[in-house]
Parts: sequence; C-alpha cells; structure tokens
Amino acid sequence: MWAYALTAPGRLERLEAPEPVPADGEVLVRLRAGGICGSDLPSFRGRRSSFVDAHGEPGFPLHEAVGEVISGALPAGARVVGWPKRHLGLAELFVSRVEEIIVLGDDTLGDVEATVIQPLATVLYAVDRLGDVRGRRAAVLGLGPIGLLFTHALATRGAHVTGIDRVDRRDVASAFGMEAAIWGDASTLETDAFDVVVEAVGHQTGTLQDAIAALSLHGTLLAFGVPDDAQYPFPFTSFFRKGATLITGPASERAASLEAAREYLASAPELLGPYITHVHDVHRAQEAFERAIAPAAGQLKIVLKV
Repeated sequence: MWAYALTAPGRLERLEAPEPVPADGEVLVRLRAGGICGSDLPSFRGRRSSFVDAHGEPGFPLHEAVGEVISGALPAGARVVGWPKRHLGLAELFVSRVEEIIVLGDDTLGDVEATVIQPLATVLYAVDRLGDVRGRRAAVLGLGPIGLLFTHALATRGAHVTGIDRVDRRDVASAFGMEAAIWGDASTLETDAFDVVVEAVGHQTGTLQDAIAALSLHGTLLAFGVPDDAQYPFPFTSFFRKGATLITGPASERAASLEAAREYLASAPELLGPYITHVHDVHRAQEAFERAIAPAAGQLKIVLKV
C-alpha cells in the first residue's frame, strides 16, 4: 500500500509500506479523507511528540480520519470517522480501534465534511467539563480551527465569547459566535476579566501564562493546547490567589464524543462553510502541511482527500 512518512523535518515522502493487520476489536480502514490538526505540526517540523511514539513510521502524522472499513470488527463497506491507531492515518490503509470510531451510515455529510466530527468531538468533550457556561465571560486564546470550534460551542451554550489571535479572524467572528475578535497577542488580553479562559494554542509556555493573567477571581482555565515539554513554568502564586480551577487532558469516551459531535454538526451545518477553507488531494500532502504550518488570514481547516 502507499503511505506517507516523515523522512526529515518538514519533509513527507510517499512510499510503499506493508498493510497493517487489525487485532481483535479493531478494523482495517481505507482512507477517504483526513484533516490536518495543529497537534500534527510540531511532528511535521521534526519534533517528536510526547503523546505519540510513531514518529517516522509510515502513516504518521494524521489522526482526523474518515474511511471505509475493509475488514475486522465492523462490516466491510461501513463508512467510519474517528482516530487511526497511533495517529498512522496518512496511508492508503490504517487500523482503528472500534471504541475510537463511529459508523456514519446514511449520514448526509461528505467525506471531507465528516472529518470535522473528530476535532469537534474533542472540543465538545472539553466544553462538557466546564459545566454551565450560560452568561459567563469566556476568552479563547488561539483562533485556529480548534479555537474556532471552541468559540462556536461556548457561544451555543450561552457564553459571551471573546477570541484573540495573531492572525486577523474578525471576518469570521460572527460565524463562530464571537462577540469580539481581537487581532493581537494573547498577552494584550484584558487581565482578571474572564470567568473561563481556553488556551487553544499549546506547544509553548507563554500562552498558558497569558491565560492565567486573563482569568477572573474563581475562574476556570481549560488548558487544551497540546504541551511539547514535560515541565512548564506555572505562575502558581497568581493562580492560587485567584482561587482558580485548572482543567486539562485529552478526550476519553471517544465513541460517545464522536456521536455528540455528529449530532452537533447536524444542528449547525452552517459552520462547515467558513470552517473548511482548503482541500488538497492526498498526493499533495507535502504542500498541504507546508500551508498548515503558516497560518494566514482566510485559511482555517485544511483537509486531505483521496
């Protein structure tokens, strides 16, 4: 089968690889479409992920995938969406655990559109952990594809949402539920002002500290952005004095989260239009990843299709 592998920092090569073999409770899936996630990009640049040990293996990095079951624990021909095992989805065939995918059935979403279910599942799982946000002031740091899903979900649940990014996202503010979209650095966000702050950038320590500065008394910080380092400097005194709450961690209960995301998209299909801005054939994976590592106005979700 064909697969892409990282052969150098910033370099994907298409090569021939052996077909993976599903174990009990797994399925072999033929890729139909896959979304590029911000958490894939440090790996593309050559930095090894502390969460995935597949760096350099054929199929890495891709974990937002839609495909057709070939064999295994689900009927052949079923269309599924979810997580490829070990993030090895950038290949003709990949393996998934049954508890980390759902069958799309007669879903009206096309393959490209259905890729959004996976990242949305992780966002909704995190927002659920915040509890009731009605009437609360919320700030989202980072208005890339994940951050914009957060703004939409928080606004839908009744929060007053402000977003901030170093790329100007004011053109899509209303489409994603923001009452204010700030073009600037997270360090300029109003201090002590927000009941909820979502750090949706990751891969650095500065934005986490900016998020804590923006928290109000007894506020909640949702640190969603993936950390690249094992140890982070943390302004504990400030956090302690605010009596703040910290929520972190990836999504669990993945099949249930995917079902919730599918239902959410069915009720809000209008977000897909402004959200998916670039679709590349999979043979242009190198070009697609190069585009993804250079955020720009008018560029949001990038999807690969087969």
